Parts: sequence; structure tokens; C-alpha cells
Amino acid sequence: MHDNPVALVTGANKGIGLQIAKDLAARGFTVLVGSRNLEHGETAAKSVGADARGLQLDVTNQVSIAAAAERIRNEFGRLDVLVNNAGISHSGKPGRSLQEIAKSGRASVASLDEVRAVFETNVFGVIAVTQAMLPLLREAPAGRIVNVSSSSGSLTMNADSNNPHSAMFGIYSASKTALTAITLAFALDLESTSIKVNAACPGFTATDLNNFQGTRTVQQAAREPVRLALLDANGPTGPFSNEDGPVPW
Repeated sequence: MHDNPVALVTGANKGIGLQIAKDLAARGFTVLVGSRNLEHGETAAKSVGADARGLQLDVTNQVSIAAAAERIRNEFGRLDVLVNNAGISHSGKPGRSLQEIAKSGRASVASLDEVRAVFETNVFGVIAVTQAMLPLLREAPAGRIVNVSSSSGSLTMNADSNNPHSAMFGIYSASKTALTAITLAFALDLESTSIKVNAACPGFTATDLNNFQGTRTVQQAAREPVRLALLDANGPTGPFSNEDGPVPW
């Protein structure tokens, strides 16, 4: 059994995921930097610290997920924290403005291929990775699962006619609504165990997800996911929150 607690962060070769990996490493975790491209993951792991490892993990590929779980079992024998961070805002050309992404992601015009691609990563990928890692998390003294969601998926907030951002509610936002619901489903299912499952909103962060038009830094964005990853036995399971507290469903 590996002595240090072990954390897996998906999509951790850049952006918010990379910062979450750095913050967890600073708190004594061996961090597995999940990345579709192993070389990118290994390069990112070097920036995280000596006790970080790159891990090839494509959340849309079941073979890749199974191989990652097997590697964790064989090399580390434990998994204490899973941060489902990997996500996409669209499947089109990179470098488009946030306005262009929002326009093409509207429910009335988005192609079914686009819808499937976004949900494949943001929703089904989270389910697949969580299910694959659950046997390891069940064996941990206090397993923690953190899903990186977004307040853009809040039905309560977007149903408010005074919310100027509700016009942006499209396929990406709907995928985050679904992710928050999946978080609650896992939390309720695992309520009798020591595993806690929560959703975190990192805020509008400057990453390639929005062509770096966000207003928050990755350091700010990582705070809530990391806090939830470090919850003690008295911490909640099931809520959706940001740095300021609960986010409405």
C-alpha cells in the first residue's frame, strides 16, 4: 500500500485541473495527472512536483478508463480522492470567442453530434470514471469525489428573468445541470459509506474552455474543489457549492 494518500484529477494537464493537482500535491497527496495524451500529462506532472505522475486517461474511452484504474491498483494500491475535472464547452474549432461558442450551442441550432460530444465528456465520462474508480475509493479510509460543475447549469438561476446570463444557457450549461444531478445521484447512492460526493463551481475562469475570456484565475478556481477534496468526516455529501457557499440547483 502506498503511504501517501492518492488523488486522481482528470483533465489535469492544463487549466483548473493542473492547479487542483498542484494544490493537492502541496497538501501531501501523490497526484495522478489525468490526460488524454500521456506525454502532456507527464510534462504537467513535472510542474506539479516530484510526487506526481502522468496518467493516460480519456474519459470518453472505456478501455482507457479501465487501464487507468488497473494501473492505480497495481502501482499505488489505493485512491483517496477523485476530482472529475475534465470537460469541454464545445467540439468545434478551437480559438472561437465565448459569444461564438454560446451561439452555436443554443438548443435550437446545436447539432446532435455536438450535443453528444459535450455530454459524452461532461456527463457520461464522469459516470464512467467514477464507476471504474469506486472499488478503490470504497477501500479508502475516507474517499472523496469532487465533480467540477458550473453555476451556468443552475436551473434556479437561469430561470430568473433578471439574470442577464440566462441567454447563454445552451448545451454546455445543460450538460452541467446534468452533472450536478449525477453528483446528487452518486451522493445518495453512497450515503451509507464513508465516501462523500460533491459538486464545485470554480467560477468564470480564464481557460481555453472559454478562449481565456474568464475573469478568475486558476488559483481562485481551484479553491472550492480542493476544499471539498479535503472534507473531514463531518463534511457534507451531495451539495453544489462555490467559494461563497451553496449554489442553487
